Amino acid sequence: MIDELLADAGERMEGSVAHTQSEFSTVRTGRANPGILHRVHVDYYGSPTPLQQLATISVPEPRMLVVQPYDVGSLSEIERAISSASLGLSPSNDGKIIRLVFPPLTEERRKELIRVVRNMAEDGRVSVRSVRRHTRDDLESLGESEDEVRRAEKQLQDVHDRYIDRIDELLENKEHELLEV
Repeated sequence: MIDELLADAGERMEGSVAHTQSEFSTVRTGRANPGILHRVHVDYYGSPTPLQQLATISVPEPRMLVVQPYDVGSLSEIERAISSASLGLSPSNDGKIIRLVFPPLTEERRKELIRVVRNMAEDGRVSVRSVRRHTRDDLESLGESEDEVRRAEKQLQDVHDRYIDRIDELLENKEHELLEV
C-alpha cells in the first residue's frame, strides 16, 4: 500500500512539473515559439475553438510565426483573437496567412517576464508540496508501524526534492532563454 501511495505521488508530482513546463512555453521570449499561441481561442461559428484546431502554425524564421488557416473565411476571426490575446504581437495578414513578427524584447520587458516565470515556478513548487502533504497524511492514516511510515516519508521527501529540482532547472533554463539578446 505504501508503494502505491508513493507511486501515485510521483505521478501527480510529474503532472505538476509537466504543467509548469507547459506554462513556461506560453511565455514569449525573443524568438518565435508556436507554444505562445496555445492559449489563443478563436470564436469560430459561435464557439471558442483553440487556434491549433483551425490553422497550421509554422516558424519560417527565428523571429516570425506564420499562421495558415484551414478555412480562409476564418482569417479575420483568427487575427482578431491573436490581437486580443495580449501577446505583444501585431498580426498582419495578406488574405491567406497571418504573419506574427516578434520584436526584440526590451530590458524592462525581460525583467517583467522573469518575474512572471518565477511566479509560475513557485506555483509548480506549491503544487508539488501539496502532493507531498496529502501523501504524508495518507501514509499516517494507513495504520502502519512508525518505522515504516518514517521510511516512506523519507522516500516521499526524496521524490519531492527531485521534482522541485526539476522545476528549478526548468526555471533556470527559461530565465537564461529570456536573458538572451
